[in-house]
Amino acid sequence: MENLLRKISLFQFLLLATTVFGQLSVKRLNDPSIVAQHKRMVFQDWGDWRPYPKYFLGIQTNFAYATVWGMWAPKINRDYKDGEDIRPLKPTGVQNQRFAQLKFQEEEAKKIKAASDTIHKRSVQDFAHWTSATVDADPLWLLYYKRMLKPITEFPDTPQNFIEWRLKDQQTFETLSSTGTIKRLQEELDLIKEKYSMSRSMDMPRGKRFIMYHETLIRWRKFVRELRKHNNKTTLLTDYKNILENHSNYALPPAWTPASDQQIVQNMMNHYKHRF
Repeated sequence: MENLLRKISLFQFLLLATTVFGQLSVKRLNDPSIVAQHKRMVFQDWGDWRPYPKYFLGIQTNFAYATVWGMWAPKINRDYKDGEDIRPLKPTGVQNQRFAQLKFQEEEAKKIKAASDTIHKRSVQDFAHWTSATVDADPLWLLYYKRMLKPITEFPDTPQNFIEWRLKDQQTFETLSSTGTIKRLQEELDLIKEKYSMSRSMDMPRGKRFIMYHETLIRWRKFVRELRKHNNKTTLLTDYKNILENHSNYALPPAWTPASDQQIVQNMMNHYKHRF
């Protein structure tokens, strides 16, 4: 029985101690001074300097105020109370400035990332246009220059007869060969084909590649015009020669040689000497 009473007394003591400690804890958590300090530390209010002062006959009677904010308080406390608003979360507070700066840095990081991505994509595109491995896929090549430069690849590298040179007949080919024109045309053809091959096989910027395409095309057109001109000229000379050979009145004597001025005057005098 005595042991039971001891147990009940111990239980009551523990229950009472728990209740008292809980009340003290709640009171400490709801201390107005701590709550006011919390408000000053965030954004709600700069002020409410608890504990408040109490005066009796002009004498400070609140010991807590005197030791926290009053004459007995540390200098740092009085400077804090009388100083400027240093709430970190106020509209212009340090923490809000950090948040704004962080947001600004995030935006700058996005811009830098976008710029770096653009530079990377541009570099990939430039490399795709730079290398000769992708020249066949270029849109401008497919739409224009492939068709315009195709005759260069179809023309023989070293033509051997009038058919390969696209001339009218064998006689025209022989005439151009005898005058050395075929040799000169072959040199020009070699230069055109070499420039075309370089524009297709070398690694270079896209713009420079198309400049080479254009220069090759202009040179090829000039080459074709010259071929056509020689072809027409030789054909015309051949036609004149055939006319002279077929009409004896226009044919020159086989042993005819041009006379000197003295012989021409003597012949004229002999011809007209009986008339005057």
